[in-house]
Amino acid sequence: MSLRRLLEEQQSRLGTLIQLLENEQEQLLRGSIDGPQLENIAQEKSRLLAILEETESTRARIQLKLGYTTGGEGARQAAEDAGCLYQWQATLEMTAHTARLNDRNGRLVSLRMTHNRQMLDYIHSIADKSVYAPDGRTTSGQRRLSTSA
Repeated sequence: MSLRRLLEEQQSRLGTLIQLLENEQEQLLRGSIDGPQLENIAQEKSRLLAILEETESTRARIQLKLGYTTGGEGARQAAEDAGCLYQWQATLEMTAHTARLNDRNGRLVSLRMTHNRQMLDYIHSIADKSVYAPDGRTTSGQRRLSTSA
């Protein structure tokens, strides 16, 4: 497989991943979270990331096999020599965009978790602690201290 074709496949997969991340962001910004939808997105992201990682490993092995140095400079030189420097740069830009979207979504998840934790803490602080007995049954009136202990 040519480097150009490999990069085009990577770009296609990155495009799908970007769409998933944008969909995830929309879900996270809604007032009500669709848990099953977010779970589906997470599974598809994991699947795509595994494929992207495998393809990147293949690209790096080919790069070494062809005598280019490891890392970004060797990859750039290989792309230039193969006449697909534009595709390489576009792939890098898509990868950076994907990382930014993923980081943003991570911050949204963190904000939601913090908000949920604060709401639960508030609910616990205003709840009447004597409504339920330790066994989970409701109490009817004031609880008395057991002196038989």
